[in-house]
Parts: sequence; structure tokens; C-alpha cells
Amino acid sequence: MIKYRLICDADHEFEGWFRDSADFDVQAEKGLLDCPSCGSGAVRKAVMAPAIGRKGAASQGDRKERLAAIQQDMARAVARARDYVEKNFDYVGEKFPEEARKIHYGEAEERGIYGEASGKEVKELVEEGVEVSPMPGAPAKTDAAGEPKTPEPQKKLN
Repeated sequence: MIKYRLICDADHEFEGWFRDSADFDVQAEKGLLDCPSCGSGAVRKAVMAPAIGRKGAASQGDRKERLAAIQQDMARAVARARDYVEKNFDYVGEKFPEEARKIHYGEAEERGIYGEASGKEVKELVEEGVEVSPMPGAPAKTDAAGEPKTPEPQKKLN
């Protein structure tokens, strides 16, 4: 594995891990890389200083700062993903399991949906082969029986 400092055309810097240097090149060529801050697909390697070992491990403060920066990048990426789903998918609320099945079995138009489902309902959908995933950043809820619900699943588009 190799870690690169990356930068987008809006000068946002972030890190990316790749199998090897060729893996970065392939992903960049296919347009698979994007900035976690702004979503820009114009991503390139940033100039990096060589990793020179210093006596002793990195300070705890350095690690905390890096972790905080990574968490901020992830939070922005999650917010962008949720925003995309809310703007481009149909919200079906409590009818999510029913609508997901209709789409899966060809009884309803193929489209992206999101809504609410209990953990049991999500498990049943997955066992039936219906592709669902939790929607990032959704608050946990409970259903009428008090059973915890998974974050709002979304129907994946094929």
C-alpha cells in the first residue's frame, strides 16, 4: 500500500491510499477519484516530502490533528452523499421495504429511493436479494414496536 497526498483543482488537500503507484494512475484515468471536500474530479498528487524517520514516534498531537482532519473530510463526504440522495432519489418513508421489493421484482419503475425500515425489514430485503444500503448521516430511529431502525436505506441503481 502507498499513501499519497492529493490535491484538487480547488486546492483542497487530502490523503489517499492505493495498492501501488499504478493503481492511482488507473483510478485517476477512469475518473474514480474525487475531492472529499468539494467533490471535484480534478485530483492530482500533491508534492510530498520524503518520509524521513525521526527519533521516536510521531507526537500524540500530530496524530490527533491528522485524525481530526480525516474525520472532517469524511463528514463532508457523508454530507455530500446524503445531499445527493435527498436531491436525486424519491423519499418513500415507511413504505421503503414495499417500494424496494416492487422495484426489485419489476412491478414498479426502476429508480433510486430512500426511506425508513427496521433492522428486521432490511435483513429480509437483503435475504431476498434486494440491494439496499444505509444512507450516510441518517439519525437512528425506532419503529412502532420500539425496534431500532437502520439508517434510511436506499435502493441502489443498477
